[in-house]
Amino acid sequence: MAKQIQEILIDDVDGGEAHETVVFALDGSSYEIDLHEEKADALRKALAPFIVKARPVRVDRGGRGRRAAVSGSRALSREKSSEIRQWAKSNGLPVSERGRIAASVVEKYEAAH
Repeated sequence: MAKQIQEILIDDVDGGEAHETVVFALDGSSYEIDLHEEKADALRKALAPFIVKARPVRVDRGGRGRRAAVSGSRALSREKSSEIRQWAKSNGLPVSERGRIAASVVEKYEAAH
């Protein structure tokens, strides 16, 4: 007997079609919301100026955040960082001149390449 299970996402904001579940955290609480791709992009753009200035943390069992250690395999080379910054600017994405590049920007760069 064959079974087909279909999961349909409903936009939590307006009840329309959603394309993805966005997970984020604020003030020690984690959230997820199902959104249409345009709203998901709008949420990421709204948070981008803060994300580029923020420090990554990982949460231990006690729920307290700690700075995440940047491993050598995850750290970007200067050349790649420069290339991503140039690409982000030419595509209208917010990116700082120095410091960490937001993961969402790196993801978009990698998806485009």
